[in-house]
Amino acid sequence: MKISEKVKSQSVDPASREILQLAADQEIETVWNRLEKQQPQCGFGELGLCCRICAMGPCRIDPFGEGAQKGACGATADTIVARHLVRMIAGGAAAHSDHGRRPALLLKEIAEGHNQDYTIKDPKKLKAIAGRLGLNTENRDIKELALEVATIALNDFGKQDENTLAFVKAYAPKKRLARWQKIADDLSALSEKTIGILPRGIDREIVDIMHRTHFGVDHGPLSLIAQGVRAAIGDGWGGSLIATELQDVIFGTPKIREATANLGVLDKEQVNIVVHGHEPVLSEKIVELAATEKMQELARAQGAKGVNVVGMCCTGNEILMRHGVPIAGNELQQELAIITGAVELMSVDVQCIFPALAELSQCFHTHFVATSDQAAFPGSIHIQFEEDKANLCAERIVTMAVKNFINRKPERVQIPAFTSQAMVGFSVEAILEALGGTPEPLLDAIKSGAIKGVVGIVGCNNPKVTHDYYHIELAKALIAKDILVIGSGCWAIAAAKAGLMQVETAKDAGPGLQQVCEALKIPPCLHMGSCVDCSRMLVLAGALADTLGVDIDDLPLVGSAPEWLTEKAISIGTFFVASGVSVHLWPMPPIAGGAQVTEILTETAEEVFGGAFFVEEDPLKAAEKMAEIIAGKRLALGL
Repeated sequence: MKISEKVKSQSVDPASREILQLAADQEIETVWNRLEKQQPQCGFGELGLCCRICAMGPCRIDPFGEGAQKGACGATADTIVARHLVRMIAGGAAAHSDHGRRPALLLKEIAEGHNQDYTIKDPKKLKAIAGRLGLNTENRDIKELALEVATIALNDFGKQDENTLAFVKAYAPKKRLARWQKIADDLSALSEKTIGILPRGIDREIVDIMHRTHFGVDHGPLSLIAQGVRAAIGDGWGGSLIATELQDVIFGTPKIREATANLGVLDKEQVNIVVHGHEPVLSEKIVELAATEKMQELARAQGAKGVNVVGMCCTGNEILMRHGVPIAGNELQQELAIITGAVELMSVDVQCIFPALAELSQCFHTHFVATSDQAAFPGSIHIQFEEDKANLCAERIVTMAVKNFINRKPERVQIPAFTSQAMVGFSVEAILEALGGTPEPLLDAIKSGAIKGVVGIVGCNNPKVTHDYYHIELAKALIAKDILVIGSGCWAIAAAKAGLMQVETAKDAGPGLQQVCEALKIPPCLHMGSCVDCSRMLVLAGALADTLGVDIDDLPLVGSAPEWLTEKAISIGTFFVASGVSVHLWPMPPIAGGAQVTEILTETAEEVFGGAFFVEEDPLKAAEKMAEIIAGKRLALGL
């Protein structure tokens, strides 16, 4: 198949290019086509200078200073930009934290005996969490302990007192907790008003943002951003962390394993089910039910060889990490999977799901099944998922997929012959186990200079950036500089597809990192899970900081979101910066219209938190900047 230059500019992934060319030849619309039709996009909006908070608007601030310099209410450019930014943080924190609420509620139901479809698969992890929270774990009934942990987690979402979240106090390094309190005191003294940094309640801080950004409330860029930081900390060290920790308890903590990635994991002789979204509660059951002899036999009765469940996006990352279930792709491949003509059913839960999938599925034989009461997709088949009827729901979905196999049109099936093997499952526990049980070997490698530092890269994909290009090129440039790369979300899938998560890839790393990887039999890029599993990176950073007796901002660590798309990415970047880690972004977030806001995020944050944002379009230049930051941290540590 001849691939056009236009398609080549859209993705570097060969499987995606093949299906994109197929879509172009058949005039099937994809996200790239829809983005093209949106051009030119609003320049005011890209700068963050268009305000729609009230009905006097939309008000636009002239970035050249020749037109309006205030909104109708008197709001300045920095006020408008800050309000939009913190509302993005609120949206991202809400999505991540609402995800965390689900496993907390499920754990409570399991503990109380109200749910028989799920069990506690990792009691050791439960006891570790309980120990951090200060609970007595000796000779305790496991369900009784689970109820206490679930109760504390749920209280962190909705509590109304002024005390800091229990999970934040239990997991954040002591020096960082003290620093956050000092920052709050200093900012309050500076502004002569109370400014908080430590989150009081996960939901409360999100509501606080929505209240203070309502018409006629908070107009101070500094106090607005401070509240955004507060909500982001409640996300990273609260809601996201709760999601990751409690999902490990219920579904099992990931262990290192081999898996396969890219569209080639679809099978032309089997029933293909794609699970897509972000919450693993239902997908765990779909994987379980699809593997039963009952379903495999039903598939054979339809003329298929069996049932093949594959993942997409972060729901895919969850079952990849825990079970080695193959992953078909990341965010920009969700339409491409259906266009292969080989998908019997795509089951979706929440987040990062294109509404265009419903209409696209109708052009093929694919059943597009929505399962969440929070996510309606006009044109989809809706099967409501309820945790206490999980087995029945999963059986209904898998049966529907199997019976749809006979409707597949073989002449329309085109599955790219591209897959890559990847070593996955690098939870904090798995990393420490590979290191012999403590962070000391990793610290020794950093001290010796074999590993110069660590960069954490997170999803998404964005069609404004050539698909997977930045993810892959940045990771390659970093490992060549003896910098270990860890990450999650869509980056993790991109790296897996590109072969960067194989032990053999260590040959492309710098000599020090290569030696460490070969000795430990690990790749130079480590898959740490889904979007919410960014919290694993925080926990690992906290463990390194506490072991060394320093704060996180003293460590040679940097973060990056090189193809970011969602509000969740803004929240993630903010809680990493608040934790003392400098964060690289591309594309440019909508803040350039506010000079004061830009200064706070890119300069003042460094002085206050020890980390700041920086923007760079070129992956090689970004890698150079990260290496400079890491070198500076090493020098300050005397390394």
